[in-house]
Amino acid sequence: MSGAGGTSKGAAAALMAPALLVVAIVFLAPLVRLFAMSFDTKAGPMATYLEVLGDPIYRHVFVNTFVVSATVTVVAIAIAYPTAFALTRIGPAWRTLLFACVLFPLWISVLVRTFSWMLLLERNGPVNRVLVGSGLADQPLSLVFNRTGVLIGMVHVLLPYAVLPIYAALVRIDPALLRASEGLGASRARTFLAVLLPLSMRGVATAATFVFLLSLGFFITPALLGGPSSMTLSMLIDGFVNERLDWPLAAAASMVLLVFALVFVAVASRFVSLGGLAEAHR
Repeated sequence: MSGAGGTSKGAAAALMAPALLVVAIVFLAPLVRLFAMSFDTKAGPMATYLEVLGDPIYRHVFVNTFVVSATVTVVAIAIAYPTAFALTRIGPAWRTLLFACVLFPLWISVLVRTFSWMLLLERNGPVNRVLVGSGLADQPLSLVFNRTGVLIGMVHVLLPYAVLPIYAALVRIDPALLRASEGLGASRARTFLAVLLPLSMRGVATAATFVFLLSLGFFITPALLGGPSSMTLSMLIDGFVNERLDWPLAAAASMVLLVFALVFVAVASRFVSLGGLAEAHR
C-alpha cells in the first residue's frame, strides 16, 4: 500500500511539474526581478519606497485608488444582489436571457466597452440628451473625465464578477427555509434580513473580495474615463514608466500595491476560503 501511495504521489508531482515550471518562469521570475529592481537606485536601497510612501501627492493617489475600489465594490454589490436574487426566482427562459445580459460584457474587450461609455456619457451624448430632454437636468452633466465616469465604467466591467458568486450562494439556499420563516409569521423583509441575507453572506464576501482586488489594478477604464483628479495607482505606475522612465520607482509602487493586495487577501481569507474564490471564478 505504501508503495502504491508513493507511486501516486510521484505521478501527481510529475503531472504538476510543467504547470509549476510555467508559473515559476512566467510569474515568479518577473516578480523577483521587479522586487530587486525596486532597490536598484543610486539614492539608496530604500529611497524609492520612501519617495512613494512619503510624497503627499503619491499618498493621495494611493488613497484615491482605495476609495474608488471600495466605492465600486459597494455599488457593484448593491446592483448584483437583486440581480442574482432575480436569477433564482425567474423561469428558465428568462434566466437564460438575464444570464446572457450579465455575461455578454465579458465577451467584449474592456477597451471597446470603455470607448462606448465615453460616447454615451459625453456632454452631447445620449445620456445627457435624455436627462436634459426629460427635464431631470437643466444642462448637460459632467459624466466623463472625472470620478463619476470611472465609477460607471468600472462597475459595468466588474458587475459579472459580483453577480456570479452571489447567485451561487443564493441558489444553494433551501427554499423550504424561506417558506418556514414566512409560515411562522415573519414578513418578507424579516425573512430576508434574518434568513436569506445571513445565509448568502459568504457569496457576498466572495463577490466583494473579487471586485475589490480587480479594482485595485484597473488601468484602461480610469485612464480613459478619468481625469487628473481621479488618478489611480496603476495610472501612476504607467506615468513612472512612460513619462519619467523611472523603473525603480515604478517597481516600488508595484510592490506596495502587491503587498496591500496580499494583506487584503489574508484578511479576507478569514471570511472567504481561497477555494471558494476559485470555485466562484469558474
